[in-house]
Amino acid sequence: MSVDLHNHTTLCNHATGTSREYIEKAIENNIDYFGFSDHAPMNFDMKYRMKFEDMKDYENSILALKEEYKEYINILLAYEVDFLDGFIDQRVLNAKVDYLIGSVHFIDKWGFDNPEFIGHYKHKNIDKIWEEYFEAISMMAKSNLFDIVGHIDLIKIFNFLPKKDIKSIANTAIKEIKKAGMVVELNVAGLRKPIKEIYPSSDIMELLCEYDVPITFSSDAHKPEQVGFKQNQLYELARKYNYTKCAAFVNRDIIMVNF
Repeated sequence: MSVDLHNHTTLCNHATGTSREYIEKAIENNIDYFGFSDHAPMNFDMKYRMKFEDMKDYENSILALKEEYKEYINILLAYEVDFLDGFIDQRVLNAKVDYLIGSVHFIDKWGFDNPEFIGHYKHKNIDKIWEEYFEAISMMAKSNLFDIVGHIDLIKIFNFLPKKDIKSIANTAIKEIKKAGMVVELNVAGLRKPIKEIYPSSDIMELLCEYDVPITFSSDAHKPEQVGFKQNQLYELARKYNYTKCAAFVNRDIIMVNF
């Protein structure tokens, strides 16, 4: 089985192509479970996400495509939700979806993965921001609001790496993820970023394997041609750490499938 659970639509304002084009590309790449998990609305950084008034259209359009393509592919409906205290909205948390991806894109409201704000790194202690990032991941797991951890080591995006041991920084977060019963995605988008590396790194993969945290796979596509990008590298990475099954979700219930 081939699974790809993290993909976007034009409603997030920084993706291109029609949802139908994403699906056709997924079918071309023999993907069995394909998830749309566009950026959920939130009253913060609204330039890069859908509006609350878009939710109904988004959900209905994906459900219509799910029905239309049901003989060819399993289409799943989801949201990627920013874990940001005080801004997570119940309308999103209560949405009738197959799963929710929880992601950390902000440290103290600083969009650390946004090239517009890369200059802020000059004024930061890299070890400290890595610790703050993984503390946010821990808190996200403790919230028990989400099913999947999005791009777990996104903080490495611009190749600003800590001097401290990454395992020691991330260990508590991985334990909290395991305790919460969450899944961690192997996300190929890092290969398209300055770090030129899949999320997560080998250090994080070793921790996931050690704590037996389940995984899934994601293109994190923002344009149709990115669907299935370097998919085999994701599978090779997973197999290197003795994974043989990955997660999909239906109505917030986990399904483990062989890949």
